[in-house]
Amino acid sequence: MSRIVALDTETTGLSHKQGHRIIEIGAVEMIDGRITGRQFHTFLQPQRRVDPFAQRVHGISDAMLVGKPLFSNKAVELLEFLRGSELVAHNATFDVGFLDHELRLAGHTVTLAHHCRVTCSLKIAQQRWPGQPNKLDDLLRRLGIPSNRGLHGALKDAHLLAQVIPHLR
Repeated sequence: MSRIVALDTETTGLSHKQGHRIIEIGAVEMIDGRITGRQFHTFLQPQRRVDPFAQRVHGISDAMLVGKPLFSNKAVELLEFLRGSELVAHNATFDVGFLDHELRLAGHTVTLAHHCRVTCSLKIAQQRWPGQPNKLDDLLRRLGIPSNRGLHGALKDAHLLAQVIPHLR
């Protein structure tokens, strides 16, 4: 049995090294190439303002995050959901970098890679279609997967990525 979790995050900005934080996590479980319906989704209180450029990408405002849980309150639940899976993210360096940073801030001493195997679908796509644009929207168009994506959203994008993954295998 092959268990894959397609994952995406939305953040307050482009770099955790500049203090940006995760504000949404979406993860979709697949077993043997099929979406199971089991998922992990949460919005998070980042304890900082959302950068206006980032808000234009995902549409998540500071007001929408009032009262949402801190990452530290959702970390164990997320790790349990991911445990033993192959985590697939489009540009995994970005998502895993943010997640590992959040784990450190929450007091965890191990990285995401200790809980699951990480695969970058962007790197696979770049090898499969070298010299072509390989953003998620490009893959959806290339593979004929309808998206009506509009604004980015972690759970929505994780679902779209889950539809792309079988085409990358």
